Amino acid sequence: MADKKILVVDDDSKTVELVRLYLNRDGYRVITANDGVTALRLAREEHPDLIVLDLMLPGIDGLEICRTLRDESGVPIIMLTARTTEQDKLVGLDLGADDYVTKPFSPRELASRVRAVLRRLSEEAFEHGPREINYKKLTVDFHKHEATLAGRPLDLTPIEFKLLGVFISEPERVFSREQLIEKVMGHDFDGFDRTVDVHILNLRRKMGADPTQPRYIRTVYGAGYKLSETNNDP
Repeated sequence: MADKKILVVDDDSKTVELVRLYLNRDGYRVITANDGVTALRLAREEHPDLIVLDLMLPGIDGLEICRTLRDESGVPIIMLTARTTEQDKLVGLDLGADDYVTKPFSPRELASRVRAVLRRLSEEAFEHGPREINYKKLTVDFHKHEATLAGRPLDLTPIEFKLLGVFISEPERVFSREQLIEKVMGHDFDGFDRTVDVHILNLRRKMGADPTQPRYIRTVYGAGYKLSETNNDP
């Protein structure tokens, strides 16, 4: 992972330099920004492998940056937030963030989160599996990192793609939230179970389903989720 490029965005220059120091020690190439406008420009021009994004920024705030980038790419995003309630964290996850770190934070912990996100989103997780899996009208190409439904490309975040990959690898199998966290986010994930619910809700939306009547990703109450097509056409 030493060739990975990380964009660090925070309006506090001391925080940026401290995070840069720790990520440089891990061998990452680090670019930085102190405001939202610069952050968005660098994200588009430099194509970083991961973004560490503060929520409270001058110009454009972190939530708006996350929302904009999710319309353009699937770059992994770790949000920095001083807000500690579960609902505040869910807002960022609902926009497509892959992880969050609350302030004040340990730069060592943040560096560990960066490693964990890059590791679990790596295509190496699929390299020993099949290149492509088809289920009904759904196709997942693990080598190209592409998914389609009835021929329509699905614009998925890395977490959403991995979730879909887990489901399509074993259709009709029920996965608990804990199993999905371990398979998709890693056993060292330090979050909460509802994180899975948010990502699955976003996945259902992108598959064109009414979240209250999902056609593919079904809820098995008291057990978890499974991939199972209903009789409705997508």
